[in-house]
Amino acid sequence: MEVFVPREIDAREKRVPIVPADVARLVDKGVRITVQSGMGEPSRHDDEAYQDAGAKVSTDRRESLSDADIVLRLHKPPFEEVAQLKEGCIHISYLEPFTEVELIDELARCNVSAISMEMIPRSTRAQKMDALSSQASLAGYVAVILGAERLDRMFPMMMTPAGTLAPARVFVIGAGVAGLQAIATARRLGARVTAFDTRPVVAEQVESLGAEFVRIDLGETGQTEDGYAKELTAEQQQEQQEAMAKVCIQSDVVITTAQVFGRPAPRIVTREILEQMKPGSILVDLAVESGGNIEGSELDKEVDIAGVKIIGLANLPGRVAVHASQMYSANITALVEEFYSEEEKSFNLDFDDEIIKGCVVTHGGQVVNQMLLNVRNKNN
Repeated sequence: MEVFVPREIDAREKRVPIVPADVARLVDKGVRITVQSGMGEPSRHDDEAYQDAGAKVSTDRRESLSDADIVLRLHKPPFEEVAQLKEGCIHISYLEPFTEVELIDELARCNVSAISMEMIPRSTRAQKMDALSSQASLAGYVAVILGAERLDRMFPMMMTPAGTLAPARVFVIGAGVAGLQAIATARRLGARVTAFDTRPVVAEQVESLGAEFVRIDLGETGQTEDGYAKELTAEQQQEQQEAMAKVCIQSDVVITTAQVFGRPAPRIVTREILEQMKPGSILVDLAVESGGNIEGSELDKEVDIAGVKIIGLANLPGRVAVHASQMYSANITALVEEFYSEEEKSFNLDFDDEIIKGCVVTHGGQVVNQMLLNVRNKNN
């Protein structure tokens, strides 16, 4: 089984798909791995480190793509590279399958079995493969660090000869993986933290981290089978905004993490709320890449509206690229190990398996993922 790991196209991306230690793990199991020269450099792994781990280093990207039985990467492939892949090969990466309609259709047309890392089920067995959660936890951490650095006051309470300095107030909206990490990080820095989530079931987790949970009666909300928040009705969103506005106005830093899987991010913080917040307040929009939770947030920009700063920077995990690479590499390696047969030297696409059924998007010349097909049918 030939595995190829190409270098990421985006020069701004500092994360890499696999680190030398995980290459060695797969090589020990009989997997033949080729990496493109320079693939690991953004995260400080040189070609020699991959060679020492047992990989071959290639300078011919096109040839290596066409020879590979499996291609491992971080981001979705460029559209023009899909036709270069070997027919019947397995391609594993983030794919943005709900928005990249033409790319997914091209993968199917070229008879590529495409695995979307976003679609790994949230189950106990699949937890070690869940790249979405591992990267989200890093995003939550970075969001707090950015907020603390931009804020013109310190986070912890401090007793000084000049008097007592009150702790900063941090409000985290959304208590999923990113939100919980943001809460934990802000608490470690000494802030007074409040959090809200549409799922009352997470209140205990929030409070266990030392934060206050804002309880808003929205009626029936709940979560999906995979643990994602369900989309709110227009009336529920209005009630939520009104209740959260009061907390936002009192806060120094607001971090929004609310996303609905496969849909644009809900708009939570309106301009009306922004105009009531204290001048100098900081907002960090973790959902900016899927439309944004905050009115006025812009992708890869920091903007000032009504005296408050909104941070809409993309790819927050990439700001801690060494650890982000380590975590993504562990996730993708665990996926390969789970379905690799050492006896047959092949990757087993068993569609009776819940993980394969959940994350394979295209196979045998067709789009096969039922969740994706349901969304497409609904939109047509």
